[in-house]
Amino acid sequence: MREDRSPRSAAPLPEAPAAGTPVRLSRRDRLILFVLCAAQFMIALDFSVLNVALPELGTDLGLGQAELQWAVTAFALPSGGFLLLFGRMGDLYGRRKLFLSGLALFGAASLLATFAWDPASFLAGRALQGVGAAAIVPTGMSLLTTTFPEGPLRDRALGISGTLLSLGFTTGMVLGGVLTDTLGWRSTMALLALFALIVLPLAPALLSESRRPERPRLDVPGAVTVTGGLLALIYALSTAADRGFGGSDVLAALVLGVALLAAFVLVESRTAEPLVSLPMLKRRTVAWGNLGGLVTFSMMSTVVFAMTLYFQDVLELSAFQTGLVFGFQGTAAAVSGSYVPKVLGLLGARWTLVASLAGQGLSVAGLLVVGTESWSVWPAALCLALACVCNLGAIVSYGLTVTSGVPDEEQGLATGLVTSTQQVGITVGIPLLGVVATTTSDRLSGVHTVLAIDAAVVLATAALVAFGLGRARPAKH
Repeated sequence: MREDRSPRSAAPLPEAPAAGTPVRLSRRDRLILFVLCAAQFMIALDFSVLNVALPELGTDLGLGQAELQWAVTAFALPSGGFLLLFGRMGDLYGRRKLFLSGLALFGAASLLATFAWDPASFLAGRALQGVGAAAIVPTGMSLLTTTFPEGPLRDRALGISGTLLSLGFTTGMVLGGVLTDTLGWRSTMALLALFALIVLPLAPALLSESRRPERPRLDVPGAVTVTGGLLALIYALSTAADRGFGGSDVLAALVLGVALLAAFVLVESRTAEPLVSLPMLKRRTVAWGNLGGLVTFSMMSTVVFAMTLYFQDVLELSAFQTGLVFGFQGTAAAVSGSYVPKVLGLLGARWTLVASLAGQGLSVAGLLVVGTESWSVWPAALCLALACVCNLGAIVSYGLTVTSGVPDEEQGLATGLVTSTQQVGITVGIPLLGVVATTTSDRLSGVHTVLAIDAAVVLATAALVAFGLGRARPAKH
């Protein structure tokens, strides 16, 4: 049954323009898009803004080198583990309500992290930020996809959202260095609180609530098994990024995560009101689209990690200079963002995904020419920019591929799958490949090995996705 999306404050949904009609957003559409994209940008910023500040943070709060990873893991665990659960809760009980609750929690948690007085209070703030992010991301995405109908309007909206997502990650790296050097590490958390305080007052008047006439039950066994499985896997992968896969806790978490996810599939196949519709997971667009998303996120995060080591350890650039190079990458993504809807209009979401993956793989392969010479920074910056542009195309097109043709009452689930793929992708790449770059005695050789594997994986995925999506039936609208 379709949802009632017409509360007292709701404006009529925009109608999809006819073919060939210019895409125009009303003033209200633009304000809604600003609120939703600003929230997504804030979360993307949180993934990277603290990285440069970790050494100063550790000294100030008394976190040892081995404990610093928890500044990242404390956020990653809940932000990834609760995505599917909160996405489905938004479907059942109201996306607007959950989105606003997540914003309020994220803002309060950011203030707690800003004024943290010891490691425990800081990590509590980071964990609560993660819970808030897990509520914001899937509900924000589903509010966007249900506000803007399939076609040019949604293409443009997701193009802007994808641009800001990519820009937020790279901007965070630059801002983190600047803020830490000038105002201290606490300013990175204060910036996030400021974003939440700007967005939160605007959202209630603009966003329409989603309601379902019936009151379906939440699939508690499914929620417990999938959330526990994702938490275990993200813990294992986040910890492995720092200590490798040999630790007993990492191996135990991997086994537990796989077992819980297997139990989740069994539970979902036997319940009348599943948290995740297994027929949805069997759709070719959902399966192959999420594979493309997983690879584009995981492999791009690995490239950023490997090239950070290259710039600082091989070319001996400062953290600020390294941030500027990545800032060029982010600028390229921002400029190209307006062209993504045009490409989608020409190729469609499926073939834009395939072309973007192929372009990302070829751009990463181009990084294999870099060496120890100082001039290598220029081809490196160019190839990184091209890879980032293609990554942006893949981000937008995989989201469109997965959510196209999905009923409005299941959009929270579909976008929860999209954002879970995003979170797991960001988490999995560095542990799997980054260890090669950090453990090889010759740093340049290690970076080259990582880049070669990365490019091969992305290009192979492009071929697989082309085969899989080429056999999928187009969604009926």
